[in-house]
Amino acid sequence: MVNVDKFAERLNIIMNYYELSAALFAEKIDVQRSSISHVLSGRNKPSLEFVLKILKEFPEVELYWLLNGTGSFPKKTETKTNPTPPLNLFSEGNEQTKPSEHLKEQLTSTSLQSEEIDRIVIFFKNGTFKNYKQL
Repeated sequence: MVNVDKFAERLNIIMNYYELSAALFAEKIDVQRSSISHVLSGRNKPSLEFVLKILKEFPEVELYWLLNGTGSFPKKTETKTNPTPPLNLFSEGNEQTKPSEHLKEQLTSTSLQSEEIDRIVIFFKNGTFKNYKQL
């Protein structure tokens, strides 16, 4: 169950963060000004539609933070790091047929130096695959 008073506090935090008055906030999420006023005063509970409009307009707002205070605001974005650069498997202009000779060079310069490649299988989104076996 959503605590209406705490929800109103978090709504105020959002409006302060974006430096919006209640009227401008209402305009941004496309609701009547009275809806904001009623939720802020605790008179009305926020509807699902009201909450979804906030999340749509302000992607930095986490759902669980807005509803019950768990999580963070603004939303922390995860940065995924790729420790090794992606391998360029194909030579230019020959994307459909064979892996390029450059592939061998790339693989031997990585941590796979002591490993020998037997084959490379590429899976496509349509469910098909291509199998390249070393000769």
